[in-house]
Amino acid sequence: MKIYGIGGLGADKRVFDFLTLDFEFIPINWITPDKNESIKNYSKRLSNVIDTKNDFCLIGVSFGGLIATEIGKILNPKITILISSAHTKNELRPIFRLFGKTKLIKLIPTSLFYPPRLIAKYLFGAKNNKLLNDILDDTDLNFVKWAVTKLINWKNITQQKNVFKINGTKDKLIPPRGNTKMELIDKGEHFMVVDRANEISKIVNDKINMLQHYTIQSK
Repeated sequence: MKIYGIGGLGADKRVFDFLTLDFEFIPINWITPDKNESIKNYSKRLSNVIDTKNDFCLIGVSFGGLIATEIGKILNPKITILISSAHTKNELRPIFRLFGKTKLIKLIPTSLFYPPRLIAKYLFGAKNNKLLNDILDDTDLNFVKWAVTKLINWKNITQQKNVFKINGTKDKLIPPRGNTKMELIDKGEHFMVVDRANEISKIVNDKINMLQHYTIQSK
């Protein structure tokens, strides 16, 4: 079973480096969005690297979870696991959706999408500050502005049966909401894919091992 991973908003495959998974893991690198490209079309283009001839799973972190959800509607993963993310627009903070309705995001200069380090540390709840700072240093601000625009205007209300969430109880950006199947990490924050990697690895491995067990039994 292959697992394809999609990192957070502007974050690359380094957010997955601390996971210890029992399966072949393939991180998907971000591609440059076309001008005014929809999240649906972007997800379709990004999914071209996925080998659909064999069973596969998806893991999406933060904004990557929105993309994984969109890919899941196009392809047929055995399971989609969302970490520190949302499955539908109703699981996002209401203030995000309200901000999306104002259209003010287009007026904000791209340079302002680089958050001050102290604010970023607070919002992400990061313990591994070096990795967070390295990721921020390497972030493409044009991509971030596009991604934030897509996040606050996300329209998905489709709940897929094969989606499972791992959320932190202290996540300030995307707190646990909704009725999607979910496992909570006590006091976990938005950067917990790094800071609580051992716990998350166990949950992911258990989920996929169980899935494989039932798949083999049903054949």
